Amino acid sequence: MKRNLLLAGVAMLAACTSNSSQNQSDTMENTSTEEYYVAKPFTTGGEFTGGIEGPAVDKAGNLYVVNVFREGTIGKVTPDGEVSLFIELPEGSTGNGIRFHSSGKMLIADYTGHNVLQVDMDTKEISVYAHDPTLNQPNDIAVMDNDIVFASDPSWKNSNGQIWRVSKEGAFELLEADMGTTNGIEVSPDNKTLYVNESVQRNVWAYDLSPEGEVSNKRLLIQFEDFGMDGMRCDVDGNLYITRHGKGTVVKLSPAGEVLEEITMSGSKPSNIAFGGPDGKTAYVTLQDNGNIDSFRVESPGRAFRLFQ
Repeated sequence: MKRNLLLAGVAMLAACTSNSSQNQSDTMENTSTEEYYVAKPFTTGGEFTGGIEGPAVDKAGNLYVVNVFREGTIGKVTPDGEVSLFIELPEGSTGNGIRFHSSGKMLIADYTGHNVLQVDMDTKEISVYAHDPTLNQPNDIAVMDNDIVFASDPSWKNSNGQIWRVSKEGAFELLEADMGTTNGIEVSPDNKTLYVNESVQRNVWAYDLSPEGEVSNKRLLIQFEDFGMDGMRCDVDGNLYITRHGKGTVVKLSPAGEVLEEITMSGSKPSNIAFGGPDGKTAYVTLQDNGNIDSFRVESPGRAFRLFQ
């Protein structure tokens, strides 16, 4: 009898220990749940000027941002947040938007030189990919999977702008003139939609996009009631992330233009956004009012990140 009671007690103790271990495991699993859409400073030293823009991520996860330490430069930020000078641009050139070509070369919208510049990432050799002196200022760029490039071209003093296509041969071709202040520009993951926003007018336009880069069926995706807009990027699901300059937020839109999330930054003037990290689910946002970069986690990788994989 005593032996049976002893065995029963041991069994109960084992069961309690097992339940306790399971509870601890469940607790650890719950506490390790990913926290999405919460922005935190990624760099904090103010290494970038008020012209901080770009940004773009290479295959190794390094982030490239314009105007580090001084104007006319490109900075490199490692996945750990270490900032260094990557290249000096030619005299008379100032970078704005950055993207990567399928070859791995960097493309830079050079707004003072009226260029799209190309950088060999191994040799750091800089060349002119496209040039046209009639542009107001190449501001931001987007790239289709087949390497056709699009550029926004605002005239800030006149509150208007236009959009251009850059052929694979490096020729600027005007797609539309007499627009509002064109700024952020992006291609959808299926390469069938081109998005362009107008900062002053607060419009986001969508166009049907052909494999040759022709646009048609222009339609208003959304118009915001207040504050401006700057850069924008798509994730692999086709959601569009737009920096709300002056409001200090990044807004996430569905492909239908529905507001899904709005994320508050540590500064009021977010200028652009890119996706990186080990899985493409870290959003990096450049902030012009403090010369730093915020980051936050998202649920789906960025479109540009997936192109590298």
